[in-house]
Amino acid sequence: MNKYGAEALGTFWLVLGGCGSAVLAAAFPGVGIGLLGVSLAFGLTVLTMAFAIGHISGCHLNPAVSIGLWAGGRFPATQLLPYIVAQTLGAVAAGGVLYLIASGKAGFELSSGFASNGFGAHSPGGYSMLAALVCEVVMTAMFLVIILGATDARAPKGFAPIAIGLGLTLIHLISIPVTNTSVNPARSTGVALFVGGWAVEQLWAFWVAPIAGALLGAMAYRVVAGRDD
Repeated sequence: MNKYGAEALGTFWLVLGGCGSAVLAAAFPGVGIGLLGVSLAFGLTVLTMAFAIGHISGCHLNPAVSIGLWAGGRFPATQLLPYIVAQTLGAVAAGGVLYLIASGKAGFELSSGFASNGFGAHSPGGYSMLAALVCEVVMTAMFLVIILGATDARAPKGFAPIAIGLGLTLIHLISIPVTNTSVNPARSTGVALFVGGWAVEQLWAFWVAPIAGALLGAMAYRVVAGRDD
């Protein structure tokens, strides 16, 4: 249960820190942090939680990561469902806290997106569904390669959180214009449930594509890296 609690808490922080920066700080008049700041915020949530709870649960914070680690031979199948449930509950709790904060400002509207992921008319840059799916698959696959490589027994010790956090930052720098960057089904669910409508209708894409990408990334790493001693 400690592991599941840690995953819920860590995913709560990821969604609150990452989506919170997008909703509250990205366009703040005069000092808005913009795309670069939001990208860094997501990376920092993973980096800080990796040091805080990595020794408890492994700090997955992401159903796609848990599935990818299982496919990579690093995680038992028996713990997949509890991890995914814990991550999703933590993300939804963070969405609720963020909604309470954001709605305290006059003029707040969920219709502005609430950091939800989308494609077509709901893509920040107007990208198609196909473009969004390809982007999410490839970005998640590379994220798994980074995670598996940084945590390989042959890799330098103690640097994995930095590599993974910076990797997630880079992924956001690339893909925020396309989908608002998911690579994490729990993160997408945590805010989409509050927006409803189109965000929930398009949510399937941000479960299917990241999971497919995680499986591809795990397989690619196993081919490239061989056996992890």
